[in-house]
Amino acid sequence: MTAGSFPETGTGTDEGRGGVPGGPGGGAAGPPGGRVPGTSFDARGLLDVLGVAAVVVDSAGRIVLWSPQAEVLFGYPADEALGQYVARLIVGEEHRTEAMRLFGEVLSRGTTWAGTFPVRHKDGSTREVEFRNMRLTDDLGDLYALGIAADRSAVARVETELALSDRLVDQSPIGLAVLDTDLRYVLVNPALERFNGVPAARHLGRRPSEVLPGVDAAPLEAAARQVLETGSPLLDLQALSETPSDPGGGEHAWSVSFYRLEAAGGRVLGVAAWVVDVTERHRADAAADRSRRRLALIADASARVGTTLEVERTADELATVVVPALADVAAVDVLDSVLTLRRPDTPDQGPALFRALAVKAGHETEALAAADPPGSVALYGVDRLVTRCVRTGRPVLVSRVGAEDLPRIARGPGAARQLARAGVHSYLAVPLIARGEVLGALDLKRDRHNPVPFDADDVLLAVELAARAAVGIDNARWYQSVRNSAVTLQRSLLPGDPPDRPGLEAAARYQPAQASSEVGGDWYDVIALPDEKTALVVGDVMGSGIDAAATMGRLRTATRAFADLDLSPSQVLRHLDRITVGLEHSIATCLFAVHDPRHGRCRISNAGHLPPVRLPAEGPAELVGLSTGVPLGVGGGTFRTARVPFLPGDRLVLYTDGLIETRDTSIDDRIALLVTLVDATRDLPLEDSCDQLLRALRRPGAPDDVALLIARSTG
Repeated sequence: MTAGSFPETGTGTDEGRGGVPGGPGGGAAGPPGGRVPGTSFDARGLLDVLGVAAVVVDSAGRIVLWSPQAEVLFGYPADEALGQYVARLIVGEEHRTEAMRLFGEVLSRGTTWAGTFPVRHKDGSTREVEFRNMRLTDDLGDLYALGIAADRSAVARVETELALSDRLVDQSPIGLAVLDTDLRYVLVNPALERFNGVPAARHLGRRPSEVLPGVDAAPLEAAARQVLETGSPLLDLQALSETPSDPGGGEHAWSVSFYRLEAAGGRVLGVAAWVVDVTERHRADAAADRSRRRLALIADASARVGTTLEVERTADELATVVVPALADVAAVDVLDSVLTLRRPDTPDQGPALFRALAVKAGHETEALAAADPPGSVALYGVDRLVTRCVRTGRPVLVSRVGAEDLPRIARGPGAARQLARAGVHSYLAVPLIARGEVLGALDLKRDRHNPVPFDADDVLLAVELAARAAVGIDNARWYQSVRNSAVTLQRSLLPGDPPDRPGLEAAARYQPAQASSEVGGDWYDVIALPDEKTALVVGDVMGSGIDAAATMGRLRTATRAFADLDLSPSQVLRHLDRITVGLEHSIATCLFAVHDPRHGRCRISNAGHLPPVRLPAEGPAELVGLSTGVPLGVGGGTFRTARVPFLPGDRLVLYTDGLIETRDTSIDDRIALLVTLVDATRDLPLEDSCDQLLRALRRPGAPDDVALLIARSTG
């Protein structure tokens, strides 16, 4: 045979076939179906998917090996193909010359030829087959040609699928990685390179914890091992980290999914990971959650700040709301001139005199001790940030506090050192502004307990909270001023200590309304009358404030004037009723009693008032039964006088409704409690009895004022 020839004839023997790999003497085709003897797994793989056929031809052109896949590809069974000339069997006449040339080059030159060639199928059809031909030499030096063949359409399909897979992996915006069973990278796509900021070459052969030492990869590696062991995918695992791809860019969020990779026979190859950058979604969710929490804080402040008309209480409520939701330490300070309702003594750009109202901390911190204690007054110079805040009426933000900032924040050098030791790293002061007037400042600090500095959103939130609280503080200070004026007026209109009277000992108390209510028009009086008689009076003007106090003063003066005329109690009340009718929008209740020590009795008349309690020297306390007339100011009422025994040692307790009325207990139950308590105080001095009754019956924050008068007959 000469080079370039493709012999079609020859005697053909089987000598040497046993030396050809896979030839008839060497177990040519292997077991059918691809099952490897002695194993339990399926060895089918890519070659079977492609239907790759193997054909060995000797130097004479005869077929000496014909694989099962060749039977499928060309249609001839092995017993029909072995020993046949390959060109005659599978090459049509029109292509036979070219086939002989290519075959001759492979055998003579030892070159490898690959390409597509048309072949003839047993059914007579022509098919395009992808070939790769190469020369083989056995141990005797004989030459053979090995042809690897696959259907061109199958090869094209696999090429398309591989190209598509490569494109999907390389161009996917999702980070893709394949880890082996030791969790070492064997594949990383460009997207994951970008995410991690590390080239793919530095990934290969290394674990995630080795590639990104700054990232907590332990949970991810644990999840990958679980997938390797169980085969169950884990989807959408959340991971937060900073990566070298975005230094200083803050924390990124990732969604990581794992699934196990297995070969066709079930052998575990490793685990695949899908990584999606969900930072924007995470930040949007975080921003939405932050907005919800801020709205909740504003709603909480609306409900909790300004519940009373007390300046200190309102300031304390504001500090309590912002800690720890907004700050680790909060202080509320107002200008001292604001509380005294006077204009500032200092110019707009000068130092400021502050009065501390409240200070709160969300945890134990030395920064709390560095703040001005509530009630203290401090003069801060123009270099202080809180002074700048109230002078300009604008927030002052120091996102990151340095050593040079602490002296401008703290009240003194010692306090500055305390703030430094507490780890204060961010500061914010916002003005308290109401009706265009700066009242003071809300002072906020964050220490190492909250490492996030204040930002622009925190400024907006603090300004909103401060504005709401400022209105409450402003209302409280004006109310406090009016209330103080009313209390002063009322106390000036009330008598002093009851005078000493023959046969009578008396003690009295007056307490203004507490909490958010104004003072009322309650009063008591002890009036000296002729013939050693004494008038005992308690009354209550409906309403509150200065108007009620002024009306009370008028009625008390009129009561004294009528009492001096030595009229009966019912006559005094009739005169007072006519006077009260003339006072616009005024109605009052009144109990008028006259003690006559010579006859050992009291004459009592009632104008819509609560009945007195009598405590005999011998016997239990009792409620005095009286005819209750209409209140003063209604007009045209009928008043009756009752005679009540009042012997030596007896006590008479007169009071206004503020002593016993509550919102949650019936008036009858409270009067019964009063009778019981009066009985329990029989052995106490009158002064102590007054205090004991007030402590037992008066509740904190009572909305009404109280007048209490206790008289004891001495004989």
